Amino acid sequence: GLFGVPELSCPEGFQEAQDKALQESEQLVQKACSTPPGPETVMIFDQLSDSLCRVADLADFVKVAHPDFAFREAAEEACRNIGTVVEKLNTDIELCQSLRRLLADETVLSSLDPETRRVAELFMFDFEISGIHLDEEKRKKAVELNVRILDLCNEFLIGTHIPNKIDKHVLPEHIRYNFTAEGNYLRIAGLHADCPDDLVREAAYKIFLHSNAQQLARLEELLASRNSLAQLVGYDTFAHRALQGTMAKNPETVRQFLEKLSEQLSKRTQKDFEMMTKMKMKLNPHNSMLMPWDHPYYSGVLRAERYNIDPGLYCPFFSLGACMEGLNSLFSQLLGISLYAEQTKRGEIWSEDVRKLAVVHETEGLLGYIYCDFFQRPDKPHQDCHFTVRGGRLKENGEYQLPVVVLMLSLPNSARGAPTLLSPGMMENLFHEMGHAMHSMLGRTRYQHVTGTRCATDFAEVPSILMEYFANDYRVVNQFARHYKTGQPLPKNMVSRLCESKKVCAAADMQLQVFYAVLDQIYHGKHPLKMSTTEILKETQEKVYGLPYVPNTAWQLRFSHLVGYGAKYYSYLMSRAVASMVWKQCFAQNPFDRAMGERYRREMLAHGGGKEPMLMVQGMLQKSPSVEDFVDALVSDLDHDFETFIMDS
Repeated sequence: GLFGVPELSCPEGFQEAQDKALQESEQLVQKACSTPPGPETVMIFDQLSDSLCRVADLADFVKVAHPDFAFREAAEEACRNIGTVVEKLNTDIELCQSLRRLLADETVLSSLDPETRRVAELFMFDFEISGIHLDEEKRKKAVELNVRILDLCNEFLIGTHIPNKIDKHVLPEHIRYNFTAEGNYLRIAGLHADCPDDLVREAAYKIFLHSNAQQLARLEELLASRNSLAQLVGYDTFAHRALQGTMAKNPETVRQFLEKLSEQLSKRTQKDFEMMTKMKMKLNPHNSMLMPWDHPYYSGVLRAERYNIDPGLYCPFFSLGACMEGLNSLFSQLLGISLYAEQTKRGEIWSEDVRKLAVVHETEGLLGYIYCDFFQRPDKPHQDCHFTVRGGRLKENGEYQLPVVVLMLSLPNSARGAPTLLSPGMMENLFHEMGHAMHSMLGRTRYQHVTGTRCATDFAEVPSILMEYFANDYRVVNQFARHYKTGQPLPKNMVSRLCESKKVCAAADMQLQVFYAVLDQIYHGKHPLKMSTTEILKETQEKVYGLPYVPNTAWQLRFSHLVGYGAKYYSYLMSRAVASMVWKQCFAQNPFDRAMGERYRREMLAHGGGKEPMLMVQGMLQKSPSVEDFVDALVSDLDHDFETFIMDS
C-alpha cells in the first residue's frame, strides 16, 4: 500500500482508512470526555488529532500528486469527509468542556510542562475560532461561515488560474503567434514576463489581469466572510485572528515592519527603476516609460548583461547525485545525520522514479523517512513543495512514531545515459525544500499537533530559507559541485558572480513583495473596506510599489496566496530576515560548525511548533531582535560583496 499503509493498495482503500480513523476518533472523543483533567487529556486530544491527520495529510498529498485519477478522486473525497468531521469536533461542546476543565484548574495547569500547556492552549484556540464559546445560534452561524469560506477559497483559487480569451483581431497580427489560438479567439494564460517583445508583455498583462465580475464578487465575499467570522468569535479583524501565535503577534507589528522596510528600500528601489528605464530606452527608444510588465523582464536583462549568468554553464556541475551528496555531507558535518536510499516495497510508491530516503542520526538511529518525488510527469503540479504525510509523536507504548514527508520538485527527466542536471535555481530549491524536511525530521516533539513544520507561518520558512544561504556559499558548494564528465570543481568566481547577479534589482524585487504584503494586510484589516479592492490596489501600488496602476486591470484577482496566506503574506519576508540573522551570526564564519549546528537543532528545530516562535529565535541569537533588526538584516543582504565587485570590475 501507499507509504506502507496496507489499506491503500487501491483507491477504495481510502474509504476503509477513513472509516477506521472515524471509528477510532469516536472512541477517543468518549475517552476525552470521561477522563479527569490532567496531562492525559492533552495526550488523548493529540491521539485524536493524529488519527484524523494520518488520513487527511496523506490524502492532501495524494489528491494533487498521484498519477492515477481514481486515487486522486478518492483522496479528495477523504479530505472533504475528514474536514467535515474536524469542523464538527471543533464545535463539540462536551469535548471542549473536557479541555476547558483542564485549563481552568490552576493546580493541574501549574503541574504541566510548557510544551503540554502550549498544545492544550492551541487545541483550545481551534475551538474558539470555531465559535464554541458562542450561543447556539451564533455557533451555527460560525459553522456556516467556515463552510462558505472553504468553498469560496476553492472557487477563488480556481479563478486565479483560468485563462482569459480575446478576439484575435484585437491584437496586431505579428504578435498573435505568442498565444494559443482557439478558433477566432486567443487564449492568454499568463503574463509572458520573459518575452523580449514589450508589446507581447503589455498585451498579456492587460488581458490576463483584466477585471472579472465573478472573480471580483468571490474575493469580496471571501474577505467579508473572513471578517464576519473573526468578529463573531471576538477579534477586531481577520488579521488579528490570523496573527495569533505568530512571531509578529499582531497586525500593528506587521505594519511597522513593512513600513520601515519600505522606507529603507525606497532609495535603492528608485535606483533599480532608473537602471531598468535606461535599459528600456536603449532597447526601445520610442517608449521608455517603465511599466509593471517591464520589471521582471528588464531586471533579467540587466542581470544577464552585467554578469552573463548562463544556466547552461552551471548545470554540468550540479548533477542531482552531486547535489544529494552535498546535502548529505553538510547534514553529516552540522548535525551528525546521514541520508540512506532504501528499497521500497510493491505499491509503496506512486511512480517508479520516486526514491525513499532513511534519515539516520549517528547515535540516535533512524529519525524518519523522506520520499523524493523529484521528476516532471503529466498531471503533476509544477510547484516545489514539502508535504507532511505523517507527523512524529511519542506513542502510548513509549515508542516514537517516525515522521514521513514527501519532497516534490519538477526536475527535467535526464537524457539517456546522462545524469539529471540542475540549474542553479533548481539546486537552491532542492536545498530549500530539504530545509523543511530536516525541520520535520528533527522537530521531534511529544505531540504530533506541533511536530516539525506545524508551527507559525512566519517561522515555518526560516529553516528552508536558511538552507538557501548554505546553497549560495562557496565553501559549501565547493564540497560537491563537480563537472559530471571531467570531475573538475566549479570555479570560485562562477559562484561569486552567481551570488552577485542575484542582487541586481533585488531592492525593486523586495519592494514588490512589500507591496503584496501591504495589500494583503489592508484586505484583511478593518471592514467595511474604505474603497473597492481594485481602488485599494491602485492606491497601494502607486504609494508602496511606485510603478503606475494600469486602468481596467485587477491583479488581486490572480493573487492566489490570499487563500493559503490570508493576512500572512508578510511571513516570507520576516522568515528571510530571521534566516539572514541566523546565517550571519551563527554560520557565516564557518558553515560546518558542529557546535552551531547542535545549537540550531536544540533551539530552533527541536520544538516544532511546541514553543513560542520568538522564544526560539531568542534562544538561537541569544538576544531579542527588534523590527529594526529584521529590516536591517534584509537590507544589508542587498549590498554587493566588495571583493567580487573589484574582481569583476
